[in-house]
Amino acid sequence: MAGEKTITLEELAKNNGRNGSRAFIAFDGKVYDVTDSDLWSGGDHMGAHQAGKDLTRDIDAAPHGPENLDRVTLVGVLVP
Repeated sequence: MAGEKTITLEELAKNNGRNGSRAFIAFDGKVYDVTDSDLWSGGDHMGAHQAGKDLTRDIDAAPHGPENLDRVTLVGVLVP
């Protein structure tokens, strides 16, 4: 994606879905906005995951794969 927005780990952490912030998660170097998903209320996903984090390693333990990320908005790429 040309002109894609870059998001640092610090910016990702600030977008944790609490206190009125957006809820972002990262997976495989991409950052997604899950704020409007009913499954991410207040930045919490089913009591198992929190927004504002890189969840790449956590996907293996999920009952679904990364295909569910097609349902949310891609907002940019994660940079160190």
